[in-house]
Amino acid sequence: MTRSPSPGLRRVATGLAVAGGGVTALGGGLWGLLVAEAKLARRQIGNAEDDPPAPSGWYGHGRPGPAIKIALLGDSSAAGYGVETVEETPGAYLASGVAEAADRRVYLSSVAKVGAQSKDLAGQIDRVLPMEPHVAIIFIGGNDVTHAVPVKTSQRLLRAAVTRLKSHGVKVVVGTCPDLGAIEPLQPPLRQIARVWSRQLAQAQATVVVQADARAVALGSILGEEFTSLSHLLFGPDRFHPSAAGYARMSAAVLPTVLAALDLVPEDETPEWDRGEAVLPIDIAVLEAARHPGASVEPVTDETGRRGPGRFATLRRRRHQPETDVHAPEDTEDGVEPHAESLGT
Repeated sequence: MTRSPSPGLRRVATGLAVAGGGVTALGGGLWGLLVAEAKLARRQIGNAEDDPPAPSGWYGHGRPGPAIKIALLGDSSAAGYGVETVEETPGAYLASGVAEAADRRVYLSSVAKVGAQSKDLAGQIDRVLPMEPHVAIIFIGGNDVTHAVPVKTSQRLLRAAVTRLKSHGVKVVVGTCPDLGAIEPLQPPLRQIARVWSRQLAQAQATVVVQADARAVALGSILGEEFTSLSHLLFGPDRFHPSAAGYARMSAAVLPTVLAALDLVPEDETPEWDRGEAVLPIDIAVLEAARHPGASVEPVTDETGRRGPGRFATLRRRRHQPETDVHAPEDTEDGVEPHAESLGT
């Protein structure tokens, strides 16, 4: 989530102190405890130094075209920091899953960067727009919390990013901020503070995403409840970033919504009430999504079949796809470089 996550933990304590009115508002004893806990967590987590394997390239080798073009943006949760092979990255998982579900070639361009914040999305978009992607997948938010970026600032930056992509005809799926309260090196009360901040950001992100006519997938409950109960399996050695199994769980939760954005799964005309789906006011839909791992908040489809922003949103709990057979990318597809003429439309 950040190239040097440990200093970010101290910024969490500092930023929350400022937000709460300063040291006097927190009380000297509580402030001292937060700083001490941040220092301890820094020592336990260490520094993120190595770049993860690069997942950009062709997937679905030998499948028919034209290719589906996917852009992957965001921070280390998108890049897959900490894994050893490219097949373990979220990019490879998602691209392989789309290729298998669509029976089509897929070209993935990943510009996700360890340490990225919402302010970095604009530069990442500059890099992927020339490819004319069909869908952009964004994982962002953790570093905004560790750098104490105000929630409204993060929200505004994400809105701008999604709106820009949509203006170029790109479908957008956003994985909202994970629950940083699940990070084991954080001790109470710093853990509770990080949890509150990250949940507030995730809710703000989901709201602006659906208002911008895009789709948001709630990851906080996955990285909170499941990562806490299965921390030995789903967290990596630094206890800060997910393990390969953790990234796979996160990617599996997002894949059904990506397929829906690409019109690759049947779009039910009405929500399935028995699965907890419903059309709700946006603020309520966002809160409900946060309670269900992998739930998505999406624009409402009106009686004419048109989608668009409004005061209401659809809460979806999409069925997971069968387990994906993840492949490493090819640099070229049948000897053709990935330019516009080979990617198709």
